[in-house]
Amino acid sequence: MNHNHHKPILLSFFTLLLLQLSNPINASPSPPITALYAFGDSTVDSGNNNYIPTLFRSNHPPYGKSFPEKLSTGRFSDGKLATDFIASALRLKPTLPAYLNPSVKPVDLLTGVSFASAGGGLDDRTARLSLTLSMDKQWSYFEDAVRKMKGVVGDSETNRVIKNALFVISAGTNDMIYNVYDHALGTLISVSDYHDFLLSKVEAFVQRLHDAGARRITVAGLPPIGCLPVQVTLGTVTLPRIFRHRICTEHQNADSRLYNQKLQKLNFRLSQRLRGSKVLYLDIYSPLMDMIKHPHKYGLEETLKGCCGTGLLEAGPLCESLSRTCDDVSKYLFFDSVHPSQKAYSVIATFALQNLFPLL
Repeated sequence: MNHNHHKPILLSFFTLLLLQLSNPINASPSPPITALYAFGDSTVDSGNNNYIPTLFRSNHPPYGKSFPEKLSTGRFSDGKLATDFIASALRLKPTLPAYLNPSVKPVDLLTGVSFASAGGGLDDRTARLSLTLSMDKQWSYFEDAVRKMKGVVGDSETNRVIKNALFVISAGTNDMIYNVYDHALGTLISVSDYHDFLLSKVEAFVQRLHDAGARRITVAGLPPIGCLPVQVTLGTVTLPRIFRHRICTEHQNADSRLYNQKLQKLNFRLSQRLRGSKVLYLDIYSPLMDMIKHPHKYGLEETLKGCCGTGLLEAGPLCESLSRTCDDVSKYLFFDSVHPSQKAYSVIATFALQNLFPLL
């Protein structure tokens, strides 16, 4: 069955929604969003890791099997990420490129790029473990990009682009998995205290963005980490075989909900403190849980296993060209054992457009 016929409907919905949001009745319209800049981890990395020495890469089949021309771009999915769908819906560009991609020219920076790095996190120790780009390094690349933009269009126009751009920060999952659930930091810190440490990093990064002229900032919360296929697998390993049906690890989901509650409060405080700025919460937990609980509403059939390999553990270098893949990835919530499918990312993007963009 050809699922491509859904794509025009999806993009038409995005376009209609954006038209509604940009012309609310009896409201003074906000200036149009000029660009989209993304920072964080694999959820928004368009392929920066292709250009650094790390094992955390996905620039090989079967990644990209649903992407235009089946290109393995370095996105950790079968196709597009949520930020690609959002960039397209905003009519900025068809997909959001990686900053380190040599084909990205200075003029391309004016409508947005991703600085994110798969395997990274808010905690610098996470990036060191995975040999990927820390948030500080991503920030330094953004500063380089600003200089390049000023070289093309001058200071005033670059400042206008930044002021009206949408900035997305999406990170934290790797921090929790590596440093809490895999005990890379030992047991010296409580989950709640580690949340507070991560949120201090969010606050500092948002402050940096504001100081650089950013005024529209969205910060993604954590997903239901206990429902990621790899976490489901690890959570059932110690159970007797008779009990090994696949279920989410609830205490990890509860940790995600607690972090997200704290993040929403932080974003509200930052919006109050940083004059003229909107710092908004990007909810990815709710759409993912809705897909898990009500899969048939989205045309999904498998929600706790990935499409690649066994779907239990494979990701990155373990999901490779010889791995068998599912017959129909559009019926899978996850492409590998950690990362959502293009179908899931399209749902997350739709949810963001419906719930976030009226507030920008």
